[in-house]
Amino acid sequence: MAPGAMSRNSEWTASLSAAQPVPYWLDDPARPRAEPALTGTETCDLLVVGGGYSGLWTALLAKERDPGRDVVLVEGREAGWAASGRNGGFCAASLTHGLSNGLARWPDEIHRLEELGARNLDEIERAVDRYSLDCDFERTGEIDVATEPYQAGELRAWHRELRERGLADGIDFLDADAVREQVDSPTFRAGLWDRRGVAVLHPAKLAWGLKRACLGLGVRVYEHTPALTLRPYGAGMAVRTPYGALRARRVALGTNVFPNLVRRVRAYTVPVYDYALMTEPLTPGQLASVGWRGRQGLGDSANQFHYFRLSADNRILWGGYDAVYPYGGRVRAEYDHRPQTYAKLAGHFFTCFPQLAGVRFTHAWGGAIDTCSRFSAFFGTAHQGKVAYAAGFTGLGVGATRFGAEVMLDLLAGERTERTALRMVRTKPVPFPPEPFAWTGIALTKWSLARADSHDGRRNLWLRAMDRLGLGFDS
Repeated sequence: MAPGAMSRNSEWTASLSAAQPVPYWLDDPARPRAEPALTGTETCDLLVVGGGYSGLWTALLAKERDPGRDVVLVEGREAGWAASGRNGGFCAASLTHGLSNGLARWPDEIHRLEELGARNLDEIERAVDRYSLDCDFERTGEIDVATEPYQAGELRAWHRELRERGLADGIDFLDADAVREQVDSPTFRAGLWDRRGVAVLHPAKLAWGLKRACLGLGVRVYEHTPALTLRPYGAGMAVRTPYGALRARRVALGTNVFPNLVRRVRAYTVPVYDYALMTEPLTPGQLASVGWRGRQGLGDSANQFHYFRLSADNRILWGGYDAVYPYGGRVRAEYDHRPQTYAKLAGHFFTCFPQLAGVRFTHAWGGAIDTCSRFSAFFGTAHQGKVAYAAGFTGLGVGATRFGAEVMLDLLAGERTERTALRMVRTKPVPFPPEPFAWTGIALTKWSLARADSHDGRRNLWLRAMDRLGLGFDS
């Protein structure tokens, strides 16, 4: 290694010396206390399992639909402690992991899916106002940036296709000068700015605010109460917990990356570990050197992509790139930290923003994402329609989980709605194979994606075969 490269690596590593190995969002002295665990036996109309966004939105919307409905929510740890409190805080309108994925999979429905997604994001913004959810919600939009010449060409061609299909409303193409006028990085060559389709927010505060709103509407919330088993009980269902049990007419499962209580659903998802860094607050001079007056969320266009954004106090969150699948698909606390990925991310950060040399990172963390082979959520029922589930949000759950909650409530009501009529809702992704085939296939896909990034985006035979089968691996 050249001496200059060694010096840069040392500088990047030093930037992590004081980083706390905890999620920035959860490291908050105002974090609400946990609700007591369930003890004894209770009954309810609707039991919601999971205290992340999926479960919290389901409980809240259930009470909005029918204030008299008796709703209980149980959470194995504390509300928002897992993916809902560890993500980047991008709240996207897209229900399909972006327009490209949605257009490829559901071309006949894509206009309807985009309309429903935009409406869903509007409803989230209204809920933030209605329930006074103090979550730093900003409707900033997002810029997808190109950092290689071929990516700039792809963005321009994609914008042209969107215009031809009538899907470009509110989406602008930015050349190199225009994108750097918004956010200044020497690596930026072009951008695609979705002006209204993305908000940024404080993800943990959103979860905590939703819990408070649920409690205010009369939802009984029990934390540190994992659901251990699910079985039929008379005309309804019974769930056993460590210190008690619940009997419910209907059950909604919002456990996402954690093993589903309906065993046949488990093959459809795998956990993928994603990692992020948070800087110290930028000084006014440092912020001015970057620009970023529009405070948009950003992501780059590579297969191994980064996502980055400003917090309310002008820190930069920088995450992504590595998507790590643990052999066997296990979800374990030991996977929440990966120093080699933190060092890699720090190097990428200073390559993107060399003008911020000397900035330190205060937090470094990781967490598991529930990934499915079509990159976007799937839905279903079990036990003769008495149980509903939604899973597979693949890193886009901050916004889409509210839509998933609406779908689960529709399914439990046995209603045919504009949501349940969608082919996206009525179909399932291809399940992942058992080990060692899952690990081998994912490893080969990751290698192929990295190779494509270094060969002007050219996809090899393996990726082309996956494309034809509608399969993939993404975070």
